[in-house]
Amino acid sequence: MNLTLRNTAIAALLGSVAACTPQPPPTDQPPEPQAAVATPAAEQHTELRDAIQAPQDKARATEDQVQQAADAQRAAIDAQAQ
Repeated sequence: MNLTLRNTAIAALLGSVAACTPQPPPTDQPPEPQAAVATPAAEQHTELRDAIQAPQDKARATEDQVQQAADAQRAAIDAQAQ
């Protein structure tokens, strides 16, 4: 009797789980696209991108200054060595 009750409970549980699964969409029609429509560049939110790029732009700007200072130091060392 205990085995019959257990099998009935398992069958009821499996039946309820199978009934809860969503129906798959029909395969003869493609799914609707979910991509957003592109907005013009003036309307896009660029605060995050600008916040990320600001330190990178600053580093690129100082790179030339550092290179010029290194060239001047190298020239001064070469002048002293001669």
